[in-house]
Order: sequence, then C-alpha cells, then structure tokens
Amino acid sequence: MIESESCEWCEIWHEQIGPIYPKTAEGKFAPLRRIDIADDMPVDLAKIHPASYTPTFVLMENGKEVSRILGYPGEAFFWGLLGEALKKVGFKPES
Repeated sequence: MIESESCEWCEIWHEQIGPIYPKTAEGKFAPLRRIDIADDMPVDLAKIHPASYTPTFVLMENGKEVSRILGYPGEAFFWGLLGEALKKVGFKPES
C-alpha cells in the first residue's frame, strides 16, 4: 500500500479495512506492506511504475508487479477488486 499521511482515503481504508485485513484469508495470502509516497521507494520495489495517487495497492509476485488498485473505492468494491487481483497469483477464496 502506497499511502500518504495527508490522504483522506488512506485514513478511511485504515478505519474500514485495516483492522480486519490481516485476519482475512486475503490478508494472510498477501500481507500488507505500507510505503509512504513521500519516501524513497524501497530497493526491492524500485522497478515498479511510480504511484501518482494514494492509496495505491500494488500486488507483487516474485519481485514483479502483477496488479494494482488505484484509490479506495469503498469496502465492497475494494474486496472485489482485490479478489480479482489475487486470482492472478493463484489465490482461491475460502468457500
């Protein structure tokens, strides 16, 4: 998650999703890593396309970007977009 301290939508994501995300199957499969947009990009992410908006959620696999979600479209849409992104890396939701 590329975020900013001044990002209103990041704050809403942290209020609505943040507390439950690590407890979900999705969160266990794709743990959240938080990066401030104002900081230098970590070395292992230096080759990804830079984020222009916050929040931006980038899904990585084997050091390569697989998918990204731009912005936070609300709880229901977020889970749907995340589910589609995770399918690309073999995630199978629990039934």
